[in-house]
Amino acid sequence: MNRRRFVLACAALGLSMAAPVWADWDKLRETGTLKVAVYNEFAPFSDKGAGIDVDLAQALAAKLGLKLSLMPFPADEEVADDLRNMVWKGHYLGYGPADLMMHVPVDNRLMNDNPQVRIFAPYYVETLRLVRSAQSIPQFEGLGSLGGKRIGVEKVSISGMLMLGEGEGRFRDHVHIYPSAGEALAALKEGKLDAVLAKRSEIEAAMRGDPAFPLEDLNFQRMPRAGWAVGMAVRKSDEELARRLQAALNEMSASGELSVLFAKHGVQVAKP
Repeated sequence: MNRRRFVLACAALGLSMAAPVWADWDKLRETGTLKVAVYNEFAPFSDKGAGIDVDLAQALAAKLGLKLSLMPFPADEEVADDLRNMVWKGHYLGYGPADLMMHVPVDNRLMNDNPQVRIFAPYYVETLRLVRSAQSIPQFEGLGSLGGKRIGVEKVSISGMLMLGEGEGRFRDHVHIYPSAGEALAALKEGKLDAVLAKRSEIEAAMRGDPAFPLEDLNFQRMPRAGWAVGMAVRKSDEELARRLQAALNEMSASGELSVLFAKHGVQVAKP
């Protein structure tokens, strides 16, 4: 049924096209609280109730005239599982769903595979970067400069897969795996490593622009140089909530408030 026929059918039944859209928003206003799902142990975006995503959620809730209620959760194996548990259905243990989920990849395939949700409002573009000790590696001329150097990566990460697989494993014997990027970066500061491959946000938050640890852009064939955009997700029916959140984010971006929020955590905002 095309849109014209659907509108006519609704009119014949005495239904309002706007009713389903506004019903969810009106219900949310009645509760006065915006429930926002954020990842656990995901610094600098969300960890122990603090981070960029937490501050952004607080600012967005305030602009909508709502109080913030955080719903931290551990990442599942797939983002689709997180969307099911935290956005449109809820966890089988009774946790969730939230009204909004932060840090969702703005990806066409993910959108098509999850029609129950609305993914929108990209607010950051994440990329991988190499941070090196200027003392250990004074000059950097690409991957060749890493030969024989101690390179830290996070376990079960894109960084780890890339470094271990690069050049048929030519760096494998010198890759040191850490439980988290934060621990690898701490080891770099202590002189236990010569370089770390991690997400740019993790590096910037840890190093805070220290000239002793310059960042480098590496080109891996299996990794898009443009990085990946992250945004938000709500239930597909929450059209009015999505519209208001997008407008609030646009306002924060135009005023510079978004850049200030990121800078508080040592991260430069990278707009999609």
